Amino acid sequence: MNENEYDLKNAISGVLVVDKPTGMTSHDVVQIIRNGTGIRRAGHTGTLDPRASGVLVVLIGPAVRLSEYVSASDKRYQAIIRLGTSTDTYDSDGKVVDTRPVEDISEEQFNTVLQSFVGEIEQVPPPYSAIKIKGRHAYDMARNGEEVELTPRKIQVYSLELLEWESPEAVVDVYCSSGTYVRSLAHDLGEKLGCGATLTGLRRTKSGRFTLRDAVPLRKLRDSFQDGTWYQFLIPAAEALSDWPAVELTSEEVDALRHGHRIPARETQETRARGISEAGELVALMTLDPETREWQPKKVFFS
Repeated sequence: MNENEYDLKNAISGVLVVDKPTGMTSHDVVQIIRNGTGIRRAGHTGTLDPRASGVLVVLIGPAVRLSEYVSASDKRYQAIIRLGTSTDTYDSDGKVVDTRPVEDISEEQFNTVLQSFVGEIEQVPPPYSAIKIKGRHAYDMARNGEEVELTPRKIQVYSLELLEWESPEAVVDVYCSSGTYVRSLAHDLGEKLGCGATLTGLRRTKSGRFTLRDAVPLRKLRDSFQDGTWYQFLIPAAEALSDWPAVELTSEEVDALRHGHRIPARETQETRARGISEAGELVALMTLDPETREWQPKKVFFS
């Protein structure tokens, strides 16, 4: 790679939204993108288990600095839940630890209990998860037969819609905050119904503002790396946080922000915003100082 090619690759910044297939980790997808683009700076914004498929948002180049904000975005899933069986991993990859009859559970009863999980709830993550306990992954401890004690976390479940019912299986649309474990949701639902339950399928349909309509199948993306057309799938970094209001900046304001200076805030009720140049480039993420009515740069991006 010559110097001009190196500079060009360093300047590339944006989002690739991938429809991850089952059978590979989120890290596998990121590595494929690194190899295909030649850009080492890349990272996903929310792990999908190998068994799960669907929307995986990957930031590349300087856009990786948006990760903490994009990762915190709400998520949406279609989950297949099987009643009557419980496993140690809360999904069908695990060892069956209990089976119970489900004949007496009706669709109406299932939906009533399902709706009891809507709202702000406390959820204990699955023992087989990547959460660290004193520097060790919970799943490593669980595999070694050690006791795994995870503290409950507050999450938001915005809605749960029963899409299909064919006992002992149900398909549920899950709209929730970041950090929600759908495996734990399935497990807790089964315990509340008294029959146990396991997550047997999961597809993420939305992550933040990105949906399956924005996602390119991984196979198609791989082909585009071969013929050099992958740039057509690159979404500008400014769109990664399109739920944040945008403030169009003058050239003088761009220069001020890039030097770490504040700029006056025009009439606004917002407390945070994206600073966008006249060319549509993301210049900065800003927060409002309510006393001085100025935008304070929190993260600045250089073209």
